[in-house]
Amino acid sequence: MARRLHLSPLTVKTHVNRTMIKLQARDRAQLVVIAYQNDLIRPGDVLPEV
Repeated sequence: MARRLHLSPLTVKTHVNRTMIKLQARDRAQLVVIAYQNDLIRPGDVLPEV
């Protein structure tokens, strides 16, 4: 993901961690569940590697 967005891996990791804190998600898998529940992604969508 960092390469696709032209960001450092540490920057991406920081954003993911802060998103987890704000959404009270315990792990990245729960972030995916939250994304499905809020129609941010749909079954069959290709997720970027993190």
